[in-house]
Amino acid sequence: MARKTVLPVDHDVVVAFLGETLPFSELDREARVRLARHCLVDFHPSGTRLFIRGVTEVDSLLLIQKGGVKLFVEDEEGGAGLADYRGDGGSIGALALFRGEPAALDVETVEDTFFIKIGRDAFFDVVKSRPEIARYYLKSFSETFTEKAFCEMRARRSEAGDESTLYLFSRRVSDLTGRREPVSCEFGLSLRDAAKMMIRRNVGSLLIREPSGEVCGVFTDKDLRKAVALGAGMDAPVETFMSTPVATIDGNAVCFDALLKMMTEKIHHLAVTDRGVVVGVVTSHDIMVMQGRSPMSIFREISTRRSIKGLYPLSAKAPKVVRTLVQEGARAGNITRMIAVMNDMIVEKLLELLIREIGPPPVDFCWLLMGSEGRREQTFATDQDNALVYRDCEEDFLERAARVYFEAFTERAIEHLVNCGFPRCPGDIMASNPKWRMSLSAWKKRFAHWIYAPKPQEVLHATIFFDFRGAFGRTGLAEELRNHVMREAAGQDVFLRCLAADCLATRPPLSFFKNFIVEKNGEHKNRLNLKLRGLVPFTDFARVLALKHGIRDTSTLGRLKLLGEGGHLPDDLCREAGEAFEFMLQLRLVHQLEQVEQGPAPDNFIDPASLSALEKRTLKDAFGVVGGMQSFLKTMFRLNVA
Repeated sequence: MARKTVLPVDHDVVVAFLGETLPFSELDREARVRLARHCLVDFHPSGTRLFIRGVTEVDSLLLIQKGGVKLFVEDEEGGAGLADYRGDGGSIGALALFRGEPAALDVETVEDTFFIKIGRDAFFDVVKSRPEIARYYLKSFSETFTEKAFCEMRARRSEAGDESTLYLFSRRVSDLTGRREPVSCEFGLSLRDAAKMMIRRNVGSLLIREPSGEVCGVFTDKDLRKAVALGAGMDAPVETFMSTPVATIDGNAVCFDALLKMMTEKIHHLAVTDRGVVVGVVTSHDIMVMQGRSPMSIFREISTRRSIKGLYPLSAKAPKVVRTLVQEGARAGNITRMIAVMNDMIVEKLLELLIREIGPPPVDFCWLLMGSEGRREQTFATDQDNALVYRDCEEDFLERAARVYFEAFTERAIEHLVNCGFPRCPGDIMASNPKWRMSLSAWKKRFAHWIYAPKPQEVLHATIFFDFRGAFGRTGLAEELRNHVMREAAGQDVFLRCLAADCLATRPPLSFFKNFIVEKNGEHKNRLNLKLRGLVPFTDFARVLALKHGIRDTSTLGRLKLLGEGGHLPDDLCREAGEAFEFMLQLRLVHQLEQVEQGPAPDNFIDPASLSALEKRTLKDAFGVVGGMQSFLKTMFRLNVA
């Protein structure tokens, strides 16, 4: 080993360094000052072997103040298998200290390096008083500071908001129903008596029970108004106009889940259950009263619009809703689901009004959403990715009529969506393009072409089509197409290998010493593209494995969850991939929210310098998970075999 140099210690410099270096930055200043008194500063020139695997007895934790080291395993013939590089702020020796064993890896400096050296006794004194220091070094990415990074991000960004505290993610549905017994009646009650009962009990709905006592429907004040409008006599039985089946939710669910279910199913009442038994009713009004500014208010605005132009300004209200969700503590997965529901409702209402305007289509069709829209991972910078599938026509004249109708329909729909705030797709992947407006059989042939004769560049451009879902119309057409795609793709190793190989093309934007690689010049100088360099590897990874294992879910988090539950992914990799993806999605969402509120058009380029030390470290660890995913794919698809 080369000779080391012990340098004089400037304790103020050491205290400042600890304050910027995880996990010691979590200590208060007084604790960092005490620790600094026990630190030394070491210097080792480039090429110094610091640890020899299985030989070196480690007596200190070494924090890299400036420089870099490589960690590797040297074999008997002198060859080295690289394990890791660590640069400024990194550390070596922690695991050996905790285990009381010799070094588990060979370590060598790759440039002149300065270390802050914390002796064993001083290190364990800190660990005894602050257990989170031990957890930082001993646990995996998803179990370390990820949740704390979410909290810090939320706290740092919440100052701009002006909403009072929300309770969507902390209060249970059962908190809203309290001890109120659900008001119910049996078959045969007249509309007149039902109205009297609702007035007397001060409720807006009645649960309808069968003679057996089972709840079979719900009758609301809206149903009463509908009955009167249809000229029904007040002696008519209430079950004639009830809504059935009754949508339910478990009382232990958080209020956000109830709100999302109401918006998705376009209802205002949910029966609350406890171990399968109906114990109450929660309404959209209950949630709005509790919350203040609610996504439900946008839902009502969308549903009551009677003209397409009336929909134009509504998507601009989404940032206010998202701001309150971020402040409340919503994770990105929940927020993007809410954005998707709001956007879906705008699309559905727009297309419904458009059909009223130009007349019904000659054949059944389904409007398809793809890409981030198909995955329900939309943020604020999502352009249109859509297509249209229509039922096969047996007669030529019907096929010609369908082509004429859907050409006019899609061109108008796309223009209206632009006016609603959804930009055109730069690649023209929209239903107005005749390439992406076809009959069901034509779509099946198109997917078969991609699957059975995969050309790398063509498949690369087609990947977003495999995330499609039906958004409006006869969604059974989308389901039939999904069944076809899953059936055809499952056993096609060449196609799947092509997708897997593409997953290896994007390298994490980290340098030799795990520093961020940013744009060197141009409009986005000193920034990195969080979507292309961070999120895309996760969506690609989840997609190829979902296609291989027949998983129909189109969302990245949903796919990862099902892959783990099905035993197709190791538990650690599944958990870490989900945490890493959601953390990056949260960073992207909050970054774009700030841009929307400050004026610039939202984009995907973040400045690492604007992140806290905790966010930087968590983001670096998130990028590090990509390597584990790529190694998994290399082994599964034998991509390291020529």
